[in-house]
Amino acid sequence: MSIAENLQQIKNSIPLTVTLVAVTKTKSVTEIMEAYDAGQRDFGENKIQEMVAKYELLPKDICWHMIGHLQSNKVKYMAEFVHLVHGVDKFKTLVEINKQAQKYNRIINCLLQVHIAKEETKFGFSFDEITAILNNQEYQSLQNVKVIGLMGMATFTEDETQIQAEFHLLSQYFQTLKVKYPQFTTLSMGMSSDYSIAIMEGSTVIRVGSAIFGRR
Repeated sequence: MSIAENLQQIKNSIPLTVTLVAVTKTKSVTEIMEAYDAGQRDFGENKIQEMVAKYELLPKDICWHMIGHLQSNKVKYMAEFVHLVHGVDKFKTLVEINKQAQKYNRIINCLLQVHIAKEETKFGFSFDEITAILNNQEYQSLQNVKVIGLMGMATFTEDETQIQAEFHLLSQYFQTLKVKYPQFTTLSMGMSSDYSIAIMEGSTVIRVGSAIFGRR
């Protein structure tokens, strides 16, 4: 099937309330344009350099999502145009995003990454750390970042029961925070292999690469 057909198939299978981010890491401009011409506007990259290079070459109505692990020293390269930062996993990264956003007179939307997987290799805050950040006065003084929700990655496993349990845990925490923080509208969880489980557990954004563009 073509990229356009894959996209259509996924869009037909998910609720209208869920945003599909097409993950374009290692994909060519030609492949991205095929998805763009099929109506896709949200694209995700996990490396800032790659995202910047593609931003320069591609239509400017694309919403670029930074979905990978974020190094503070690279934030300045994307601050002018990034639509949503999914993986903020250190407080100092938020401070840096705020600083760089000020230069462009922008407010950059961010998600705090929560560590829900059993693997130690995944990044993210604990629930307690997130609660501490949200109550932190320094955080509350940041004028150019807006935390609009959470992001999480489940354990890389065939065990769907475990994946569902991890997504469920994050979703419950998100619902609790939403009561106190009405700006929490976005829960980013689910990739090509597990997005249907994530949606069932309340995800509002899924990050899908191989199911659209094929295996690398």
